[in-house]
Amino acid sequence: MTAADRPRPQPVRGPGAGTATPTMEVVVPVYNEEQDLAASVERLVAHLETLPWSYRVTVADNASTDGTAVLARRLAHAHRHVAAVHLAEKGRGRALKRAWSGSDAEVLVYMDVDLSTDLNALLPLVAPLISGHSDLAIGTRLRHGSRVERGPKRELISRGYNLLLRGTLRARFSDAQCGFKAIRADVARELLPLVEDTAWFFDTELLVLAERAGLRIHEVPVDWVDDPDSRVDIVRTAVDDLRGISRLGRGLVTGRIPVADLADRLGRASADAGSGRLGLQVAMFALVGAASTVAYAVLYLLLRGPVGPFTANLLALLLTAVGNTAANRRLTFGVRGSQAALRHQLRGLVVLAVGMGVTSGSLWALHRLGGHHRGLEVAVLTAANLLVTVVRFVAMRTWVFTVRRRPDRVR
Repeated sequence: MTAADRPRPQPVRGPGAGTATPTMEVVVPVYNEEQDLAASVERLVAHLETLPWSYRVTVADNASTDGTAVLARRLAHAHRHVAAVHLAEKGRGRALKRAWSGSDAEVLVYMDVDLSTDLNALLPLVAPLISGHSDLAIGTRLRHGSRVERGPKRELISRGYNLLLRGTLRARFSDAQCGFKAIRADVARELLPLVEDTAWFFDTELLVLAERAGLRIHEVPVDWVDDPDSRVDIVRTAVDDLRGISRLGRGLVTGRIPVADLADRLGRASADAGSGRLGLQVAMFALVGAASTVAYAVLYLLLRGPVGPFTANLLALLLTAVGNTAANRRLTFGVRGSQAALRHQLRGLVVLAVGMGVTSGSLWALHRLGGHHRGLEVAVLTAANLLVTVVRFVAMRTWVFTVRRRPDRVR
């Protein structure tokens, strides 16, 4: 029996629980939290009563070995808006995926059981989703306006991790791992089947896929106090996160993860070339450009023997241009899928024609001055190609890969 075939755990609800569909469901994933669970649920319920929306709190116990599961059921019987669900396997991501997938609420929320995030941030977190303004919302400890109390070690790890995400997966959200997030249920139904991780990388994978699909992520600066009794194994989590980054990156680069199809189903445009961060795009473009320049020089030298210099230049430019356009399409500007790929290549060839004019003109000028040494030819053409590279980046960012963004469908 596969995981998909197993019966889903059914939530336990007290005899006084209402049957009306709540506006939002707050899921609290727990593992061996019998000491803090009751106080946290009581505090959470008291705060939710002050908000203008109907709610349900679901305690998602993932394979606790202490009295957490029993306590969660007691809380469900004691509070009409509290439910408990028990999973036989560990994993925060697994608990969230199961609880969110089975929810009938309009907006799905999750927060850590220690309630490190000030609950006053819950209303601005959820309101943009209920109004339809945004698709996901996250609490962030790394934006201006947030107030954070934690040690320098955790601060360094958090900032380093989010910087790593920007450099590897081109993430634009500021805080991947703050335990305070929300998502529209209609978006979750499309997005959750694509999320493979069942542990701590779940949050990051969810956000990266949402961003690549063109979804709007709302960020709320939060007041956050570190829990000194956190049971997170930092070393193991870091290793798992690195594996997750590698797996997710491969899936996006190879097209195995169909984010373009997701964008189409949700009525979003695929990743817009002009919406990425300029610094990251320049860095990735420079790497692709450097590889292309080396490939061009090698190809030119290989072709210069059988054919003349102008033909060698043309063939080397053509071959490297096709590869360069394909690499920048995926890696630099985040365009996925086959849609408009031919148009992008044709526009790339137009830019190539401009490049040919510059490089061929440089070669012609060199020969007019009496320079016919192959090493000198390579040097001049390489310099000309560096100039062409700058022009190529500007053209790709502003013209080649631009996407006409379709308006969101009315929901």
